[in-house]
Amino acid sequence: QVHLVESGGGLVQPGGSLRLSCTASAASGSIFSIGAMGWYRQAPGKERESVAIRTSGRTTVYAGSVKGRFTISVDNAKNTVYLQMNSLKPEDTAVYYCNAARVVSSGGSGDYWGQGTQVTVSK
Repeated sequence: QVHLVESGGGLVQPGGSLRLSCTASAASGSIFSIGAMGWYRQAPGKERESVAIRTSGRTTVYAGSVKGRFTISVDNAKNTVYLQMNSLKPEDTAVYYCNAARVVSSGGSGDYWGQGTQVTVSK
């Protein structure tokens, strides 16, 4: 079993910035590899959507709506993914979820999700 712990959400005014972080850890044993880490979001009444994904091969994919404003980075040594969000807009308001895909750990393999962190962009 692998746990993802997120932090960094909150309330910010339009045009402001926030930085989210998410660390993956094994409940027991170690994490050997992670295929990709990324961020998704879900706004009220909408489906969950991909925001930014970074693969172990350093391929990065952004949603068109955040390209140029958000930056994803991964610290492989810490199994931590960050999302720097700049020039935030009200339409960025959502619960942001961290995802770790194709994780291989002492407990097996699988995909895992964080608990979600609220980001609210409002005056």
